Amino acid sequence: MKLLMTEERERAIAIGLITDRTRRQQGEEYLDELVLLADTAGAVVVRKVFQERNRINSATFIGSGKALEVGRLVEDEKIDLVVFDDDLSPVQVRNLEKVIKCKIIDRSGLILDIFASRAKTKEAMTQVELAQLQYLLPRLTRQWTHLSKQYGGVGTKGPGEQQIETDRRAIRTRISRLKEKLEHISREREVQRKGRKEMIRVAMVGYTNAGKSTLLRLLSGADVLVEDRLFATLDTTVRAVTLGPAKTILLSDTVGFIRKLPPHLIASFRSTLAETAEADILLHVVDVSHLSFEEHIAVVNDTLHELNAQGKPTIYVFNKIDKLADRSLLHGLSKEYSPAVFISAERGLNISSLKQELLTLAAHDSSEQTISIKQSDYGTIAKLHEIAEIIGKEYENNSVIVRFRVSQKNMDRLKKLLGKRFTVAGQD
Repeated sequence: MKLLMTEERERAIAIGLITDRTRRQQGEEYLDELVLLADTAGAVVVRKVFQERNRINSATFIGSGKALEVGRLVEDEKIDLVVFDDDLSPVQVRNLEKVIKCKIIDRSGLILDIFASRAKTKEAMTQVELAQLQYLLPRLTRQWTHLSKQYGGVGTKGPGEQQIETDRRAIRTRISRLKEKLEHISREREVQRKGRKEMIRVAMVGYTNAGKSTLLRLLSGADVLVEDRLFATLDTTVRAVTLGPAKTILLSDTVGFIRKLPPHLIASFRSTLAETAEADILLHVVDVSHLSFEEHIAVVNDTLHELNAQGKPTIYVFNKIDKLADRSLLHGLSKEYSPAVFISAERGLNISSLKQELLTLAAHDSSEQTISIKQSDYGTIAKLHEIAEIIGKEYENNSVIVRFRVSQKNMDRLKKLLGKRFTVAGQD
């Protein structure tokens, strides 16, 4: 992924801590991801700093000597922003700001800043504001005055001056109102989902930048934002995708997951992520070209567990196979993760296999039925063609005997729509 470079971007230092629980290589990968997050937020990381310690320093996160060293770097290299790869406590921030004379934010603050800049709909903006306020509330001390409007740049988008000038009680009141607003939105979404409950719903999940939006665009033809950046998608996009005759599913895409995703962010986005929790089938999209793709899979599965969405029928979609120099690992993955398909959404490779796997899973809850319909009932026959796969027809007197395969959801829909206008002549 290429970093965006402009003259106006803030200069930043990224800081990672390697403890006895973290491998050096893993720590470096985490910090590389933090660099990409900073880039997405609008900063360019000019220096990466590591420190190896047995455990986190409760007062300054990193050691006091390393904090002084970073403070000198900030002054010498005219740094605007220091970003830590883990969450900082209010006490740690306060102590660090005594020796580091610039903005200091942690990973959660950075992710929230990105979400604030990416939120476009009223729902997303409400969700992000709620998460920001929950993050900000315990940090409402003097050192957070950099969030007021007299400052700009990374870490300052969102609630801003209003929250700094009010007391904790006012913020708690605002949080309460935002929760009520999201509850109302959640009820509206529930009504929308009920309106399409007869259709098979498939939700795409995956680590951020795994290629979900590219796949949605390819399968549905929808004009969906596709960008090679972290968190290109925040709002849920739902599109109808036709897999074959009378085989239409509803495919949804929403925000990607990431390591150390702030818990309050997941909580705030529950109404959006409900599409995942209530889906019939999950497409777990994986960037198989990434060195840490197996850890990405684990992160996504852990997040699904938090959403109570684990255990659903899942197809592992290993994307970006065109970027693999050696494809020998795919054979092992096909055994470890089943069912699995290997595709390139960008180049349209092996998409037919993905559709076939979807058809196979969708057919698990379908059955073959036979009904008798009057030949003059053209509307019923047309409706049957829409929601079922016609296997055969036989004409008898003034009726037509139709054999068809239909999902349980669509059978319920058929009975509801047609009532007693047809009789079941037999079934398998």
